Parts: sequence; structure tokens; C-alpha cells
Amino acid sequence: MMRSASRQALAALRDHEDDVLGARASADTLMSVAGELYAVAALLTAQPRLRRTLGDPAAAPERRANLLEGLLSGQVGKQALDIATTAVQQRWSSPWDLCDALESAGDDALFAAAEKQKSFDRVEDELFRFERIVENEGEIAGLLDETTVEPSRRTALLDSLVEDKVAPVTLALLHHAVASERKRNIVLAIDDLLERAAQHRNRSVARVVSAVPLTDQQEQQLADTLTEMYGRPISVRSALDPDIRGGLVVRVGDEVIDGSVAGRFAAARARLT
Repeated sequence: MMRSASRQALAALRDHEDDVLGARASADTLMSVAGELYAVAALLTAQPRLRRTLGDPAAAPERRANLLEGLLSGQVGKQALDIATTAVQQRWSSPWDLCDALESAGDDALFAAAEKQKSFDRVEDELFRFERIVENEGEIAGLLDETTVEPSRRTALLDSLVEDKVAPVTLALLHHAVASERKRNIVLAIDDLLERAAQHRNRSVARVVSAVPLTDQQEQQLADTLTEMYGRPISVRSALDPDIRGGLVVRVGDEVIDGSVAGRFAAARARLT
């Protein structure tokens, strides 16, 4: 969890991102910016001395920015360089928080590209459904999380599962979630992406698991009920799991509402023992 200084730095960086990743940037440009920001984060992750130097709050912000600009000039585009140099000028509680912020900026660029392509809802839905797959298939999750295996082999496995089945932005987000050394667990990485996607739309997402498919009307009624309960806009992403036997399991953030038949049976067994 980020400490106070890093939270303030991240907020300032995201305000700046909104200006840089504005209306004039094309979707292709935004996807390129994301790749470049991921590469800068990977460079800092792999180079401890450089990471500590750029994340040192005792050094002058302009000096840190000039150092990074000298390293990256001609290697990345103007937008990525602008965001990266702004990031290193902030005061971070830990140099690792700087790396994570650059990765998050890459995610934001991809979400902005999805907005341009009018595929944001599709991307959000595909992330949720893939999260369900890896949660239910522990062997797949284990293979994607195996850090002793080269990232290229892990992404090749991912491609065999989802390539040509998901939007380009979804694939780019998942590629990075699998390959990044900063994301040790694919399920948690996707969960973070879904939370960030919700923040982009100024709302929260309820992840709903049901034994049978929900109709559009049922999803809307559930969204309206949850919005009233939590006092903020909430959208519903639903998936099927026959093992719950009936009812619903709803997760909003860290809160889980288990109204499934399987859950009630488990509670009854616990009381009897």
C-alpha cells in the first residue's frame, strides 16, 4: 500500500496524464505510449541504482528529470517522455512506487485507447471473464505466475488462450500483467485493472457470479439496488458458475455478499458442527 507522499505524487501524475493523453491523441498513439511507459518501468525495475537515483527525494526534481530525459531522448515518444519525466519529479515514499506509477500510467494510456476505440465496456468485460477463468483454473494461473519461466513463454501461453478472442487493448493489458516483474499474481493484477477501469468511469464495479445467466433487466435491477446501497454508481459484470447451485455471489471492492445456495449450505454445515 502506498504511503501518503506516494499517494499525493500519484494523484499529481494522473492529473498530468489527463492533459497529455488528451482528446487529440489517436488510439494507436495511446497504445504506443503505453508500451513505452511499460518499457521505462521495466528499465527502472531492472536497474537498482538508476531506480534509487530517480526515486531519491533528496535530489532536486529538475536533476532527476534531466537525467531521465538524457537516457530516454530519442528512445521514446514525446508523450511518454513527458509523463515519465513528470513522474520522476514527484516525491515518492519508495522508488518502487515510482515504478508502479509508471506501469499504472501505461494502463491508463491503454484505457484511454479503449475509450477512443469505443471498446471500453468490451475490455472491462473481457478482463472480468478472464479473471474468472484463471480463478477457476488454478493450473493456468500457476503457469502464468511462474516467475522461473521466461516472460515470452508465459505470454505465448496467454496468446494460446485469448489471442484473436479479445480486443487489442485487453490483450495488451493482459500481456503486461503476465510479463511484468512487479505483478506477481495474475488474478490480483486483473483485479487492480478492473478497479482502475471503474475509476476511469467514476464508478465501482460489482462482480456477480450466478448459477444461471442474468437477463439484461435483472442486471440493471441489481445495479440500481447496489447503487442505492452503496451511495455511488455501480455497474454489474456477471459470470456463470453452476457450482454455487443458485442465488448470487456479489463482490464490490473487498466486500463479498454471498447469497448463493452453496454458501447457505456451507453456513448450515458449519453451524451443525
